[in-house]
Amino acid sequence: RERYGDTFTKRTSGSRIFELVELHQMIIEVQSIDEVENVSKGVEAMLARFHKKKDYRISVPLALLRQAEATKRTFNIVLGSIAAISLLVGGIGIMNIMLASVTERTREIGIRRAIGARKRQIVSQFLIETVVLSTIGGFIGIAIGLAIPWSITFFAGMPTVVTPFSLVLSLGISMGVGMLFGIYPAMRAAALDPIVALRHE
Repeated sequence: RERYGDTFTKRTSGSRIFELVELHQMIIEVQSIDEVENVSKGVEAMLARFHKKKDYRISVPLALLRQAEATKRTFNIVLGSIAAISLLVGGIGIMNIMLASVTERTREIGIRRAIGARKRQIVSQFLIETVVLSTIGGFIGIAIGLAIPWSITFFAGMPTVVTPFSLVLSLGISMGVGMLFGIYPAMRAAALDPIVALRHE
């Protein structure tokens, strides 16, 4: 990374000698766009105090920064919408799979109810199965989510950042969606009449 205007220091016989290089450009990075104007004013005040000659120009592309911030917000909204739709479709898919499982295992449910299993036990069984299914899907999604940024960094040379919190959050959301969409199939399984379920072929 190229740097401008470094000041090198060296010691000679216990004293410091400063070797100054000509400063052509200085780039200041701030943490938030809200700090740009305050930092700009602070830099200008500091230069006016220590560098009396007005032979510099402070450039603040605030309009471009705000446009970039607006583009980033729009991009995040679009990605959030896509993620919400994906979660909804995935949840409906899990619910359909579990409903098909209830239909296929009607006789098994009837036998369990006949030998004394309670409704809450049936509900717990199907909810656990749903959460396990959604957790597996969550781990697959995390693997894909890690592979894509790694590929971008490896092939395009663009730095990407994946935080541990985002991985934990995505897994938690996946499990939550699975549990939410698994309630109806679990309740339907628990509501089956044992006698009717035992007659099911």
